Amino acid sequence: MSKTVLVLGGAYGGLHVAHALLKKQLKDVKVVLVTKNTHFYWNLASIRRIIPGQYKDEDILKPIEPALKRYPSTSYELIIGSAEAADFASKTVRVATATGDRTVAYDQLVLATGSRTPEPDMPWKASSTYEEVVALLKETEDKVKAASHIVVAGAGATGVELAGELGFEFGKTKEIILLSAGDKVLGGDIAAPAAANELKKLNVAIKYGAKVESTRPAAEGSGKTEVVLAGGETIATDLYLPTMGLVPNTEYVPTQFLNENKTVKVDEFLRVLETTDVWAAGDVVSKPRAGFMITQKQAAAVAKNVELALADKAPLVAKGLPVDILACAVGRSRGAGRMNSFRLPSLGVWLAKGRTLGLQMMGGYLDGGVA
Repeated sequence: MSKTVLVLGGAYGGLHVAHALLKKQLKDVKVVLVTKNTHFYWNLASIRRIIPGQYKDEDILKPIEPALKRYPSTSYELIIGSAEAADFASKTVRVATATGDRTVAYDQLVLATGSRTPEPDMPWKASSTYEEVVALLKETEDKVKAASHIVVAGAGATGVELAGELGFEFGKTKEIILLSAGDKVLGGDIAAPAAANELKKLNVAIKYGAKVESTRPAAEGSGKTEVVLAGGETIATDLYLPTMGLVPNTEYVPTQFLNENKTVKVDEFLRVLETTDVWAAGDVVSKPRAGFMITQKQAAAVAKNVELALADKAPLVAKGLPVDILACAVGRSRGAGRMNSFRLPSLGVWLAKGRTLGLQMMGGYLDGGVA
């Protein structure tokens, strides 16, 4: 009797799991991949795409369907839609598509729907359709080009990298300010001093202790935005680009399977607690934290455990990365990072990440090479 593996999410985690299972050519197993976006989005490079004259849409967005056509048509199905409600008891998921809702039954379920930015008009995550992502990238690029004063809020990895891209391109012609809620960038990581120093070289001003409370339109007709800080100070800017926080895409998951942060509760096998056939990887887990390399490792573990479950075998403990790595590109020629407690040289970070923002790996995700 045929079995169905339902994979929710077509980004780094979900596409990885789908490829890993399809490459095995498991007998009487069908993989159903549900994704809202028809294209695989290399969002790691979105910060460079919004710089005029750099990456094009087709560089960081590639269609998913051609990547699956290498497999027998009976072994997979691609559904363009979004998960609306999961029922773990009946082993079904209601999926909203352009032609209406559809209920999909499964034998094994993988949750890999990722996360989104709190602000819906930022392109750092693929939380909408292909057409909407492309429009948002172009809109942001146009705003960057027109602005003479830009505020980047949030000094985590995305904020530092975004400020670095802006500083590299416009540091001598536009005023660029990075707001850090704490007294150091990168949450005080040991790579923080190096990152701050690289940003300074690019003429990016860092304002510490600057937690954003709210934003509001400035004087009518000015076209500016007022950024209100926790202490009451306001900064008027032509363009406000927030990078703070992530919201897990888990609204379709029954609340008893979520923790206080709305991420999925899993065991050491990355199996959702109190289930036997539901697995999760990536930003919906955020354990130990959200991250590209962590997602890749988790996706491999989930794919293996799903394969074992289909064969009625016990799962394996999901192992984490052998080392803890943080790498931040700071512009198109420098970087900052560390491996465990060892600080990485700027040139090394540039070679590993900053030069292409990982685009050379995109093909491996599309054709399943990483799986």
